[in-house]
Amino acid sequence: MNSYRTNLNLMNTDIGLLIFRVSISVLMLTHGYPKLLRFFGPEEINFADPFGLGQTLTFGLAVFAEFVCSVFVLFGFLTRFSAIPIVITMAVAAFFIHATDGFGKQELPIIYMISFLFLVFSGGGRYSLDFLIQNKK
Repeated sequence: MNSYRTNLNLMNTDIGLLIFRVSISVLMLTHGYPKLLRFFGPEEINFADPFGLGQTLTFGLAVFAEFVCSVFVLFGFLTRFSAIPIVITMAVAAFFIHATDGFGKQELPIIYMISFLFLVFSGGGRYSLDFLIQNKK
C-alpha cells in the first residue's frame, strides 16, 4: 500500500525557502525600484504621510523597506531583520493608507505583509548568505 509520507525533508524545505524568498523579493522590487528612481529624481515628492513624519522621510522609509530590504532578503542577508521593515511598511499601506479603500486595495499589501512575516519567522534557509556567514564562524 502506497501511503503519502508526511515526514519533513529539510533539503526540500530549504529549496522551497529559496524559491519563496527570491520570488517574493523580486516581486517587491517591482514596487521598490520605481520608488527609488522617484526618490532621487527631479520631481517633488508627493507621498502619504500618515504619522506626520514628513513626506520625504516617509517616502525614504518606504524606499528603504521596499528596495534596500528587498535586496537583502533576495540574497538572504540578515533575512529576518530585513523582512521586518517590509512587514511594517505593508501593514501601514494596508491598514492606514488604504483603510478606507476596501479590500481590493488592501489585498496586495496584506499578501506581502504575510509573506515577509513568514520570512521573519523562518529565516532565509540553507541557501542564503545568512547560512554561509553563520557557518564560517
